Amino acid sequence: MTSNTEHFVAPIDETPLQATDTVKLEQAPLSLWADAWRKLRRRPLFIISALLILLLTTVALFPGLFTSVAPDNDCQLANSEAGPTSGHPLGFTLQGCDVYSRVIHGTQASLSVGVLSVLCVIVIGVTLGALAGYYGGWLDAVLARLGDIFFALPIILGALVITQLPFFRENRGVWTVVITISMLAWPQMARITRGAVLEVRNADFVTAARSLGVSNFGALLKHALPNALAPVIVLATLELGVFIVLEATLSFLGVGLPLSVMSWGNDISAANASIRTNPGILLYPAAALSITVLSFIMLGDAVRDALDPKSRQR
Repeated sequence: MTSNTEHFVAPIDETPLQATDTVKLEQAPLSLWADAWRKLRRRPLFIISALLILLLTTVALFPGLFTSVAPDNDCQLANSEAGPTSGHPLGFTLQGCDVYSRVIHGTQASLSVGVLSVLCVIVIGVTLGALAGYYGGWLDAVLARLGDIFFALPIILGALVITQLPFFRENRGVWTVVITISMLAWPQMARITRGAVLEVRNADFVTAARSLGVSNFGALLKHALPNALAPVIVLATLELGVFIVLEATLSFLGVGLPLSVMSWGNDISAANASIRTNPGILLYPAAALSITVLSFIMLGDAVRDALDPKSRQR
């Protein structure tokens, strides 16, 4: 009896084993940062957030490119809460100031506080965290307890207390807000840095450096710390948006930037009196604040995914 069953055999010559196992020896392996940059360039989330941050930075550095109206010298009570007119697309505040011009010029103060606060927190937190994680012992114990004290203090409550001290109350400005935020926000950066340094301090390359005569501090500075910066960069990117919100909150409460400094927090606070009659006065600076914070959060998420070791293995 003849069988009509057909047998199919997969072609084995189409994908030779040699071609599958071929490795390009002339191509050097990508480093952590090169691989992260390759991933970031392909992520729409990173591209959109980077473009928004670039736009905000340009607005902060060169506000004259976006408006020719002086936000503090063109206030006329006759224009109080007036609607949009030619040259004033967002209308006027309760004091008759141009809303669009104030939003544009307020970008500089808000971004300045965020960037300067992040830099100060990085300097304090990375220094203390790296020393605690690398040397350990009593230094680690003292810094850990010191960090716990600051962790137990709500940052808004702590900022309200610090800003009422005579020096801070009499010298309100960008730097007093930056110092206040830095004094309260460094423990998280220190804890992240400590954990990252703990992971690499006993790595082979650190041990080899010490065996070649490099001092402990030199091994920390040249080998351990550079390989522990990935989580620091991610946290710094995320905290930048948080610090901008914190400045706006303190200014809204009346203990942040003085009224003479244009910021989104001051504009939101001043717009409370007009929220029923003209809510747009509050919505425009609030929208600018929200877009800025969202941009930095999206950038932080993209950087975190690109530097995640688990995603590098997939």
